[in-house]
Amino acid sequence: MTKPEIGLIGLGTMGAALALNIAEKGFPIAVWNRTASVTHSFHAGAGELAARITPTATLAELVAAIAPPRTIILMVPAGPVVDDQLAALAPLLDAHDLVIDAGNANFHDTNRRVRAGLPFRFMGIGVSGGEEGARHGPAIMAGGDAADWARVDPVLQAIAARAEDGIPCASHLGPEGAGHFVKAVHNGIEYADMQMIAETYGVMRDGMAMPAPAIAETFARWNRGPLQSYLVEISATVAATVDPVTGAPMLDVIVDAAGQKGTGRWTAIEAQNLAAPIPVIEAAVMARNVSARRRERAEGEALYGPAPRPLAKELTLDDLEQALIAGKILCYAQGFAMMTSAGAEFSWPLDMPAIARVWRAGCIIRSAMLNDMAAALAEEPARNLILSPLFADHLLRCLPALRRVAAAGALNGLALPALGAGLAWFDLMRTARGTANMIQGQRDFFGLHGFERLDGLPQPHGPWAPPSI
Repeated sequence: MTKPEIGLIGLGTMGAALALNIAEKGFPIAVWNRTASVTHSFHAGAGELAARITPTATLAELVAAIAPPRTIILMVPAGPVVDDQLAALAPLLDAHDLVIDAGNANFHDTNRRVRAGLPFRFMGIGVSGGEEGARHGPAIMAGGDAADWARVDPVLQAIAARAEDGIPCASHLGPEGAGHFVKAVHNGIEYADMQMIAETYGVMRDGMAMPAPAIAETFARWNRGPLQSYLVEISATVAATVDPVTGAPMLDVIVDAAGQKGTGRWTAIEAQNLAAPIPVIEAAVMARNVSARRRERAEGEALYGPAPRPLAKELTLDDLEQALIAGKILCYAQGFAMMTSAGAEFSWPLDMPAIARVWRAGCIIRSAMLNDMAAALAEEPARNLILSPLFADHLLRCLPALRRVAAAGALNGLALPALGAGLAWFDLMRTARGTANMIQGQRDFFGLHGFERLDGLPQPHGPWAPPSI
């Protein structure tokens, strides 16, 4: 076998799948895992691909097995584990060797590592698609030096997912932590997309008294229209699945508390730092946090009573579909606007159409709508998507239904935090004369912060009248 030019550390679910993908595309690869038995089991189970895989017992053996200049992919947990692994590699690698952190790193950590003066080349890439994507074609969002990307481009383009037009879903997006930043925004949108789908499921289940099979059929039908996407597709499958133990719908036996690994929270925090409003994503993070408070929620229902239901006469399934379309557009518009703000803040040349194209296949938020988003962003990359003619047309058609759904939810006690947050943000964005003038007056009254006048006349502070009695 030709000596590998690439190695991989960490044979967990994602690492093992990615290593098999690389080998399958014709690239010999050396692998190492801290637990030697995991390495041996992986190699033994690789089948015909084992001929392209070199298992190694130690880190030094891994480095020796790779032809210089070496490229090593880290597939280890984010945080201190990455720093520990970089420290262990430092005495073993040469200045021209390249280490790629392909985990879910916080982009601030990636920035820090790039600037730390490591004794080898370093870059961070975001990889999306779960185990299936890693094995057969993920979406790849790369950050780092352009020359380092050019060096690994043939491998990463080969293993990436391909959109319907055959273009690989892998791109170099900017320096330092740009790739991991874009991956974090991707995950924030993922949180929001999942939450909005769950909210429409809740309206069907609790507001329309629909059984799980009918909900599954509805999601399947939606997946044949404008909402065609991986998440809607799997929602239909989840809703249609029957529990083999009880015979009940699988959804009816799953605990209603959603976990998270933190990337959505990172996105919400960074949005505040950038002053970039992403209320749909923030609402989704909040809803996951509330979902964990099962005891308190049960006490709340016992104290205040269940919400009044059903509301079948008030809403139709078409209303729900149109509301979800509007919510999806509003959520993605916020995500792309946040990335535009980040590009300006960090001097990153983030290419918005390229990001939309990378997300078209392989990743969790892949959807048919991203083709139109890429086209709209190509016309004017810095323009908010809700202001593009194409998506303005979609929203004008769908917003009346979103208003009906949000109103029905509020009147009937059905929590729709993400859909409601999207609508509130839209109404702020379409209002030329808002209400922050009152806030400016309040700030000047109690803190002498000053304000601007619409007519441009100088006005140091307000001539505030005494409080009324």
